[in-house]
Amino acid sequence: MPNERVVVAMSGGVDSSVAAALLVEQGYEVMGVTLQIWPRFLSSGAEGGCCSLDAVEDARRVCQMLGIPHYVFNLRDLFEKEVIGNFREEYLQGRTPNPCIVCNQRIKFGALLERSIALGAQKLATGHYARLGVVNGRHVLMKGKDPFKDQSYVLYQLTQRQLARLLFPLGELTKDDTRKKAQTLGLRTAGKPESQDICFIPDNDYRTFLRDYAPESLSPGPIVDTAGNLLGQHQGIAFYTIGQRKGLGLSAPVPMYVVDIRPESNTLVVGDEQAAYGRALLAEDVNFIAIPHLDGPMEVEAKVRYSLKPVPATISPAAEGVITEFPEPQRAITPGQSAVWYQGDVVVGGGIITSKLA
Repeated sequence: MPNERVVVAMSGGVDSSVAAALLVEQGYEVMGVTLQIWPRFLSSGAEGGCCSLDAVEDARRVCQMLGIPHYVFNLRDLFEKEVIGNFREEYLQGRTPNPCIVCNQRIKFGALLERSIALGAQKLATGHYARLGVVNGRHVLMKGKDPFKDQSYVLYQLTQRQLARLLFPLGELTKDDTRKKAQTLGLRTAGKPESQDICFIPDNDYRTFLRDYAPESLSPGPIVDTAGNLLGQHQGIAFYTIGQRKGLGLSAPVPMYVVDIRPESNTLVVGDEQAAYGRALLAEDVNFIAIPHLDGPMEVEAKVRYSLKPVPATISPAAEGVITEFPEPQRAITPGQSAVWYQGDVVVGGGIITSKLA
């Protein structure tokens, strides 16, 4: 409801800038907050993505133009522990994590939401392209209107308590709509390019990052085929992901792909293209949104990576989590990534992929 106090997470980009502007227009009491999370072990962050000093300055000046207060919250230590630490450990365990999901769960909609409530805010808003609703008495998360910008995949860990406190002002807009609105308002961020990189990894060079921050990931080890035959040596399991073909340094009669990573023996397993596909997976650390829990098999559409389209699947409860089965084999089912389940535009829930089952 207008006149409510709303904290807007201001990243210094066009999306959060327009989100704040729309809420001001709608009559909310808006406060802009930028998170200071740039790691100490990197450079000062004078340039870069949503963590940088430039981003803080852009957010401050947008807030000044909109006539709203701007604050900077220092969550650097928490970010380093929860997000960067998780990123490092996941790679060392042979998994490929999605740090944006962890950041959303533990930083933006965890620590920031709690601080917002402490400031007397009724709502927290972000520039995510997703929509909110209520179905059968439950708060639900839905895909954003723009299919090319929909970010519901990285938000599946939201709880009922969090969803009740959130606003996504851009959910009904396309990216073009957002840029046009920013241009109309004369916002300095209107033409700012999007960053596709992980915010704490300059130039998206995660290999150099891991060399510096997790040197133990450099341990070379064997590359074997699915029959156990030794084919070569890898440079460190953290440098590889399921489905990878390039950079293996192998000579084989057919293209070879990474099909398994075994951290306990520091072994990389490769196989032909068929071996890179799977029909089922196990997901753990599961969160359901549209339903309180899963009692039996349910027909859904599933995404196993952010960049992929949802495909038909069946989910079933298991002792360890939820099993997802596909009628058609899926390429590169990757431990550490998330399986997110949909029915139409509604997010049913999701979980962290722990293994390919078949």
